[in-house]
Amino acid sequence: MEREPTVPQRRAVPPATVARLPGYLRALEALAAGGSTLTSSDGLAAQAGVSPAQLRKDLSFLGSYGRRGVGYDVAHLREQVAVALGLSSERRVVLVGVGNLGHALAGYAGFAARGFALVALVDADPGVVGTVVAGLPVHPVADLARVVASSGATIAVLATPAAVAQEVCDTLVDAGVVGVLNFAPCALRVPPHVDVRAVDLASELQILAFHDRRRSADGA
Repeated sequence: MEREPTVPQRRAVPPATVARLPGYLRALEALAAGGSTLTSSDGLAAQAGVSPAQLRKDLSFLGSYGRRGVGYDVAHLREQVAVALGLSSERRVVLVGVGNLGHALAGYAGFAARGFALVALVDADPGVVGTVVAGLPVHPVADLARVVASSGATIAVLATPAAVAQEVCDTLVDAGVVGVLNFAPCALRVPPHVDVRAVDLASELQILAFHDRRRSADGA
């Protein structure tokens, strides 16, 4: 079995740094698309929306320090960040819940562009099962474990109602999924070896409303 390349690391990468790495990768991809081969820490930091000091500290965890007077090689640094994020090989993804949000996610072109392959769709609605969405057939939820095993998916996108999210998550974990992107408005319980990232759109809007109200109160 071919081993993935590794990034030299002098110490563990903090979670806060990991959370900023996708922004660095996006900035590097934009620079590369614009024809840039080299970038300064100031330029890359501005593109990523962080301070130069924060950028340099984060990249030091990857063993990347740039060259004084030259900066960073865009292609090399992009590869380093991609490897650190586990994107040196394609990640296979199963999407559970093909409602309005699920339809939109299934058609999201960014999956393939960022190294993820959406390989299967699953839903509990008999009216949806058997249809084809974004070129993929929708499988019944009763076949979820089999679909995960046969597709080789290790990451799941969960867009189900909250009431069934934990049950579906348990099935995914038992089938071998080790990462869950959860759009259901609920907290999921998973074993230590499984990572969950929650995307609660309503909560994010509520946080924005809080800050908007506070600014309005301060202005008044």
